[in-house]
Amino acid sequence: MEFLTPESWDEALTAKALSPDALPLAGGTDVMVELNLTARRPPLLLDLTRIPELTTWSLTDDGRIRLGAGVTYRQVIEELNDELPGLAMAARTVGSPQIRNRGTVGGNLGAASPAGDCHPPLLAVGAEVEVASVVGSRLIPIDEFFTGVKRNALSPEELIAAVIVPTARGPQQFSKIGTRNAMVIAVCSFAIALDAHHQTVGTGIGSAAPTPIRAHGAERMLTHALKSLWQRRGPLPEDLVQQFALNVATAAKPIDDVRGTAAYRQHALTVMARRTLTWAWDEYWSTGEAAA
Repeated sequence: MEFLTPESWDEALTAKALSPDALPLAGGTDVMVELNLTARRPPLLLDLTRIPELTTWSLTDDGRIRLGAGVTYRQVIEELNDELPGLAMAARTVGSPQIRNRGTVGGNLGAASPAGDCHPPLLAVGAEVEVASVVGSRLIPIDEFFTGVKRNALSPEELIAAVIVPTARGPQQFSKIGTRNAMVIAVCSFAIALDAHHQTVGTGIGSAAPTPIRAHGAERMLTHALKSLWQRRGPLPEDLVQQFALNVATAAKPIDDVRGTAAYRQHALTVMARRTLTWAWDEYWSTGEAAA
């Protein structure tokens, strides 16, 4: 197995163009496990850890956050908790401190696991994935990025450059179910983002379908129902919360596997959807945003 170590972004793109079957290596928290278990034996590894521009984030002209593909979970937690609270919550649930120091948002996207922790909060806010090759770059809406189990929309010669994430315009929440508290792969997960400026709701579901997905029907139902409630100070009607939770569970397409049954996943999603919506709404009106 060859090991390529480009030291610039242009070098990396050129290497990927010359060797489209090269497997990118960022934090290595997924790739190295597969290599150690002999689940994968790529002919080439493309080490991206020496490219400094991938490890930084910046504010775009339209006020969004551009996260370089090599930005770690720890950076998100420590530097972007206020701007990207849902993603920071998800990052805190990832593995151990050592994993959070190494694992990257771009690597999580590239692996495209249905159970990826970053995926639900990115779906909930409508992020875009910036990908590049020697011929140029393009933006892929997060809804279109995941194409199957551990498959994504990248062409063979493309690499993930960054993910463009809208800053929070209201409360965000993330929750996941696992078999233990630490270093857990999600049995299922759920994220919600309230956009108080546009008065809309976004969702993301993980580990309950072949790909991470949004609960579009639940979003539409709740967005419509909240039209008369955004300026109201107080808890949401219980029947509305329950209907939202049921709609979220209906959107899922879970299977039985070693981590849990399909029935359990759907039940867990109703619980997580109900709790996260309640937490987000309570934060919204208790902080004075509703009155504003």
